[in-house]
Amino acid sequence: MSVEEREHPSRRRFLGTAGAAAAGLVLSPLSRPREGRASPRPASSPLLIGIIGSGRQGGSLGLLFARAGHQVLFSSRHPDELSDLVRQAGNGARAGMPDEAARFGEIVLIAVPYGALPQVGKDYAPLMQGKAVIDCGNPREDRDGPMARDAIQKGTGVASAEYLPGVRLVRSFSALSYITVRRENHRSGDWVGIPLAGDDANALAATERLIHDSGFDPVLVGGLQRARLFDRGTPVYVKGMTADELRAALDIRP
Repeated sequence: MSVEEREHPSRRRFLGTAGAAAAGLVLSPLSRPREGRASPRPASSPLLIGIIGSGRQGGSLGLLFARAGHQVLFSSRHPDELSDLVRQAGNGARAGMPDEAARFGEIVLIAVPYGALPQVGKDYAPLMQGKAVIDCGNPREDRDGPMARDAIQKGTGVASAEYLPGVRLVRSFSALSYITVRRENHRSGDWVGIPLAGDDANALAATERLIHDSGFDPVLVGGLQRARLFDRGTPVYVKGMTADELRAALDIRP
């Protein structure tokens, strides 16, 4: 066992699991995962990640993905404003329009205000068919209007799936602030846990890999219906809990 693994028990647990590989994102037909921990096998090849929405959360996550060796395309409607972000990311990162990110990514991270998600779905879901798509936005009625109330009542995972038909959707990176993303990644001791939920095992495995590569500890909560357990306003939202603390709070057995 390496010194690094001894210092990070969360990393040791992740590396010790076996099961679906994220390498190449060879996605099987949609399948419902069992509730509890997923079992990804880390892959060495870099992933192509398109980011739609490169603000505080999308930009911060994209930097961590790039520093982990993945190829990142940041996007916004004004990609010329992303030059500093691209420079910080290095590793061949570049900027483009959202449709370029949708085409480029094997995995696409959507990090826009939730009120923009219906339009994102109309414009770009046809370009993301069959891809693993991570939605990290949170509905807020004060900002997003009545559609946010509807999403909260349904559960954000279920609502987002309606806006993004045909993709292999995962809800994740939604229950932590961008400040935690920037300050707490790869911290010493037990890492901050990040919950995720989805209905496709391979998309979940790929997302778990990204969570771990970013310096956090993935906690599989279950299918998209269970994503409501870590929606905005729940007891685990933006609390910076460790993976074990998250599992205890959500009554998930390892």
